[in-house]
Amino acid sequence: MTAQLRHLDGVVSQSLAHERKSGDDLRSFIATMNVALNVNAEQEALEQLARDIEQRFGITMGLGAMVDDESFKPWLDDAKSSIKPFYWDRYKKLLHKNGLPQDVVTTTDEVTDRILGRLGNPKLAEQWDRRGMVVGHVQSGKTANYTGLICKAADAGYRLIIVIAGIHNNLRNQTQERIDEGFIGRDTGRLATLGKKGNRAIGVGLFDDRHVPVGLTNTLFDFKKDTASTNTSQIDSYKVPVVLVIKKNHNTLRNLLDWLRENSARGDDLMIDQPMLLIDDEADNASINTKYSKEEITKINGQIRDLLNLFHRSCYVGYTATPFANIFVDPDQYDDALKEDLFPKHFIVGLDAPTNYFGASKIFIDGIPDEGDPVWLRYIADNEDILPIKHKIDQTVEELPESLKEALRAFLIARCIRNLRGQAASHCSMLVNASRFTNVQGRLRNRLHEYLTAILDSLRVNGSRGTDGLRDPQISALHETWLNEYADAEPDWEGIQAALLEAVAAAKVVEVNSRANGLDYSGDTTTGQTVIAVGGFSLSRGLTLEGLTVTWFLRNTMMYDTLMQMGRWFGYRGGFEDLCRIWMPSEAIDWYAHIAEASEELHLELKKMEKAKATPADFGLAVRSHPAALLVTARNKIGSGQKHIMIGLSNAWVETAKISAKPDDIAANQSSAERLMQDLGDRGFTTVAAEKVSGGYLLRDVPVGPIDEFLLGWRNHEQAFLTQPGPIRAYIRDRKDDELEFWDVLITSVSSDVEPFPLVDWRLGPQVRSVGYKDLRDHVLSMSGKRSRIASRGVEKVGVDPAKAKEAELQYLRDLKEDKKPDGKRVSFPDRIYRQVRDKPLFVLHLVKVRPPEESDLPYLDRLPEEPVIGWSISLPPSGKPNERVEYIINTVKFREIYGADEDDEGAWEDD
Repeated sequence: MTAQLRHLDGVVSQSLAHERKSGDDLRSFIATMNVALNVNAEQEALEQLARDIEQRFGITMGLGAMVDDESFKPWLDDAKSSIKPFYWDRYKKLLHKNGLPQDVVTTTDEVTDRILGRLGNPKLAEQWDRRGMVVGHVQSGKTANYTGLICKAADAGYRLIIVIAGIHNNLRNQTQERIDEGFIGRDTGRLATLGKKGNRAIGVGLFDDRHVPVGLTNTLFDFKKDTASTNTSQIDSYKVPVVLVIKKNHNTLRNLLDWLRENSARGDDLMIDQPMLLIDDEADNASINTKYSKEEITKINGQIRDLLNLFHRSCYVGYTATPFANIFVDPDQYDDALKEDLFPKHFIVGLDAPTNYFGASKIFIDGIPDEGDPVWLRYIADNEDILPIKHKIDQTVEELPESLKEALRAFLIARCIRNLRGQAASHCSMLVNASRFTNVQGRLRNRLHEYLTAILDSLRVNGSRGTDGLRDPQISALHETWLNEYADAEPDWEGIQAALLEAVAAAKVVEVNSRANGLDYSGDTTTGQTVIAVGGFSLSRGLTLEGLTVTWFLRNTMMYDTLMQMGRWFGYRGGFEDLCRIWMPSEAIDWYAHIAEASEELHLELKKMEKAKATPADFGLAVRSHPAALLVTARNKIGSGQKHIMIGLSNAWVETAKISAKPDDIAANQSSAERLMQDLGDRGFTTVAAEKVSGGYLLRDVPVGPIDEFLLGWRNHEQAFLTQPGPIRAYIRDRKDDELEFWDVLITSVSSDVEPFPLVDWRLGPQVRSVGYKDLRDHVLSMSGKRSRIASRGVEKVGVDPAKAKEAELQYLRDLKEDKKPDGKRVSFPDRIYRQVRDKPLFVLHLVKVRPPEESDLPYLDRLPEEPVIGWSISLPPSGKPNERVEYIINTVKFREIYGADEDDEGAWEDD
């Protein structure tokens, strides 16, 4: 879309905020404005614009969830009549101009009102402080939300607003640009260097340039004491708000604290008396106290607490998509966690993502069909000899893995197709995130630049030669990539080949880290940037890559928070979602699928707690008690040595996703299964008594004894933290006379090409599962596949009363605010909804045949068992004693070995 068409879109979108139009009325209005604004666009372009606007009108967003503490006292409704929404009205116009869907703007208005109402009343002169957290989704619009909150807070009377952005300069600068555009209305970097000559309105300033907030930071420089002191005369008047966007760095925080204290020491208490709002962006990163000694807290955590305590009236609002670390402030002592200053003790807000959000659930759950290939995902399996996942700072990069070459070719073709679709003025980016070390990132950048140059040279010589050009190896490889990826999206290869030279010539490879930041989306608005960004931690958190289309991702962490934050490919992909592709190792795909389900569950839990009028403290306990707790918190947040972690098993699913491959353990576990089947048979639970169901044979009302005996004999692998029999048996024993006295038991048996396997008097069809062959080194069978699960989807519905199952499904749709099947597709219901309505617990005995990989020369393949192995799953319904937890013990040294390097360490190589 050209700059003129974007202007036309902005004018029309703003007008439609007051009066909706559709069909002929919309098209007539667009045609009128096309003439009035001298755009003179062709009819085809005007029709496409009308369709785009109609599509945006169909995008909706829910209100999310709000969990309050018991002391909450509403104040905003009474104060609204006296609040003039100057800053908010400007920002709302900007959102419409930028093409944000009407329903999303309306919902953002309502949600930011709800958050503002949870802050302290700035007109209330008495001392107060508030602590809260807003939980969004990665790349879903959290910055837009807190910019709206800042505008409303300023309208309500807040006069000092501090935004703590990321831990890297490029993240802080990007946030400053957003605040400049959405709140200040001036380019602060230009103003700082050119003075009055640079006093040019941008963003909201183009609608109304009065009451310009004072900015003590700008797009070029973080907070500096001497610069702030020169603005004291402006600050003292407090006729307009003062805003700072600072890096989350202890030196910056120290300078700000010193400056505030010096002003206070001189008797200038006016500043300290002002109501202060502190926005902590990426609040789970660096803000958390990770040292659990009573006498010691981490530096940044302490400085944020000091900053809040300087003011008589202060609010802290942490924004994050991964709140796990905030909830796990201290995984051992819940009461201590509640006392932690930055714990969101007053409110937790869960933001809904708009319906057009391209997020984890869409990619890793809906985008991985039960049959066939994933929609957007591709596998990396060729890196180990060239660039291993685990490597050191001196790792050489002599060539590129073929999968990375394929990804780069896909990106260039996608850029070309976007140009052909009229998106040449839009930015288009590729992400390459493969190393935590800047030196390795530099080498990778060079190899990518060389390969890009080779492609460009071929296109210059042979690109215009039509079918004869396909004799060129580079153009032939591009054609092959098009056949594999985009032939359905754009079937005209001749048109693509003719346009490829222009698309590829504009592409550039840049580094994004502490020593270099080649990202620059400013400049000529008629041509979008085409960028291949190579980086590490800076690309893993907070930084937005405009128009991100293709990703090649090679990282080894398995922590929920770190993995989700690395998901720069989440966001909004209007007009090119079908072109997006993500390359990553199969293990990472499995983990993202698992985490997508956990994150969805987190947001639904917030909604349930809102209905139940639960408090943030209750939510913290619920999340910390979840069985997934061991994989939530980063290594530096769980201490060292042996860790004793209390986990609740009420409403929990536990399964053997990791099984020992040691021959003695396999034999022992098979013996335990045979004893279980024999015991069941002796009690009358035979093949004759079994009910044939999907996935196997169901036995109802089985007493707990045989199950407990089976768990007693189970040999667990040390990597399988959550299937330690001791804690599970302790939980069962406490409930064996009431809640867990009788069980449903599912003996799995499926039809497949595998020969049925005899187990006592039963002949069972084994499930077939792939395993991660790398884990065979440690004699462990790690279930891979779509969700790193041994069980099949829907297993927890087995044995549930059909009426209760139907009601659970309807309630799930109501919670999602869906009254129809999304996009006309069949709804896939998560298993947890059936667990919540179970009358009895479910024990599943799995018989699994391990599928060998296609490659025959991989290491440790001799450790794959030839015969089926035993595994198990348990579905535990909600307990009447949900707060009672059992103790799991993990060796944190082994934990670090299994789950990869600590991502927090890489800052040492990237940012001072």
